Amino acid sequence: MEHKELTEKIIGCAYKVYNQMEFGFLESVYEKCLLMELSKA
Repeated sequence: MEHKELTEKIIGCAYKVYNQMEFGFLESVYEKCLLMELSKA
């Protein structure tokens, strides 16, 4: 997998987490959600 593809997947997962969670949570909550989303991808 090239760097560009990997970067696109990471950014896509980050957007997905933010769109589902929106704002107002601690950073640790977003971090855990992002880790779960990355493991699915």
